[in-house]
Amino acid sequence: MTPVHFSFTAAFTLGLMGLAFHRTHLLSALICLEGMMLSLFIALSLWTLQLEATAFSTAPMLLLAFSACEASAGLALLVATARTHGTDRLQNLNLLQC
Repeated sequence: MTPVHFSFTAAFTLGLMGLAFHRTHLLSALICLEGMMLSLFIALSLWTLQLEATAFSTAPMLLLAFSACEASAGLALLVATARTHGTDRLQNLNLLQC
């Protein structure tokens, strides 16, 4: 495994572990998700450049667009929960309430 592949695998794994183990605030979970998406974007971009395939050149841009949409939806949820519950702590959120 090359150092480049190891670094992107480690970045994705660290984001996944942060999402799994540090679930105290909604903002930290969103940052972990964004880190995972950015590591996938960089890995997919480098993969496209290494293969020199122009057919796959739109895939990283689509992933980046979906990542931006995910980030905006997550921030909207963060603002909504902070306004309704007064905090962004995940322990205070009850999914059974409307």
